[in-house]
Amino acid sequence: MKQISILIADDEEEIADLVAIHLEKEGYNVIKVHDGQEVIHVTQAQSIDLLILDIMMPKMDGYEVTRQIREQYNMPIIFLSARTSDFDKVHGLVIGADDYMTKPFTPIELVARVNAQLRRFMKLNQPKVADKKTILEFGEIVISPDQRTVLLYGETVELTPKEFDILYLLASHPKKVYSVENIFQIVWGDAYFEGANTVMVHIRTLRKKLGEDKRKNKLIKTVWGVGYTFNG
Repeated sequence: MKQISILIADDEEEIADLVAIHLEKEGYNVIKVHDGQEVIHVTQAQSIDLLILDIMMPKMDGYEVTRQIREQYNMPIIFLSARTSDFDKVHGLVIGADDYMTKPFTPIELVARVNAQLRRFMKLNQPKVADKKTILEFGEIVISPDQRTVLLYGETVELTPKEFDILYLLASHPKKVYSVENIFQIVWGDAYFEGANTVMVHIRTLRKKLGEDKRKNKLIKTVWGVGYTFNG
């Protein structure tokens, strides 16, 4: 069985070393780099299963690294940053990160989140021979789960992995109302106390990408006090 490789990017070598020690105890292969450009180089040269990124790094910050990584790869990304504002957390998640931890942190919690993200990622990417998911079509929108693509009026809509997962979840069960907590537990595979705000921000950006601000009949409908439903 292939050993799982985790890339840690932090310009504070003591933190990178601390994280590496705990992840290596779990049996992971750990690679450490100290600037954003190194992340891109290593990711392109080696098979990386999960990234742990600081935001404030030399040469290229964690936000730009995430944007570039998400153009080609869908492995889990966890931000580990001293930035504690809600804006930084939400911004990191919206551009494609899967989780966000603030410094100071407890290594045991970071390891637990790494394990949870890898379990979910491996489960989603298991090959399925006889269980192909159904392509969903609702008038002008076509959602293909195998290619993970969305076409709107024949044009490709660029979604982050989490935005696609939310859309496919809702569209798979039209008219069913999902609470914010349900969506977070299903899509993120975790019970996280800040999940509600994260889901709402993702749905807001998803609606924008789907042109909801120009439509009379919204594809994603808010059921006030309850949650969200797909109005296909």
